[in-house]
Amino acid sequence: MKPAFFGTPSARYMLLQPVDEHDREVMEREAAALRELDGGTDWCIAALPVEDWFRDLTPWEAAPVFGNRAFGDGAARTLRELTDRVIPRIDAAFPAAERDYLLGGYSLAGFFSLWAAYQTDRFAGVAAVSPSVWYPGWTAYAEEHNIHTPRVYLSLGDREEKARNPVMATVGNAIRTQHQLLSEAGIPCRLDWNPGNHFACSDRRMARGFAWLLAELRAKNEEA
Repeated sequence: MKPAFFGTPSARYMLLQPVDEHDREVMEREAAALRELDGGTDWCIAALPVEDWFRDLTPWEAAPVFGNRAFGDGAARTLRELTDRVIPRIDAAFPAAERDYLLGGYSLAGFFSLWAAYQTDRFAGVAAVSPSVWYPGWTAYAEEHNIHTPRVYLSLGDREEKARNPVMATVGNAIRTQHQLLSEAGIPCRLDWNPGNHFACSDRRMARGFAWLLAELRAKNEEA
């Protein structure tokens, strides 16, 4: 995972984002939208290319939901790559007096980010944007496990639960349940509903998620 940086790599806040080819095409727009929404200069997005979207971002194997492509169990390896190799390399190459790492992503990358929040306290916040919380077994997992990340942003398109695919159509109820679980656990959490389907304005949706996390984190750090 060799990151591409959008912003100043020595920034106070490093926003890690697993990306596919489509995401890479819109990263400049995402960074511009984040500058518009946030206005700060102390962040940097590190776009991390994912080799196999269906294998590397999912925590356990699952049968195909659309098409004939099954899901793998590579999320744990991807998370270890982030925490054990990517983060230390960034810190070594671009030292900062203080740095918080945030993790966020779109679609399966948003789902991976949410899953990672249950595995480690390494991230100061997670942005799960249009996350694939329809993933088989996810809601039961979230109900049975404790989250370790202190703040979470969730969002979904308001037409996503109208999908014809019966599994993907469960995404609306699944994200409502996810928000309720986090709220009941006392985790600062925001759930935004965006106009459109799953494929609308991914760059701006990501920017909104990171902007909310940055505002929350700066407020906390100013109080300290």
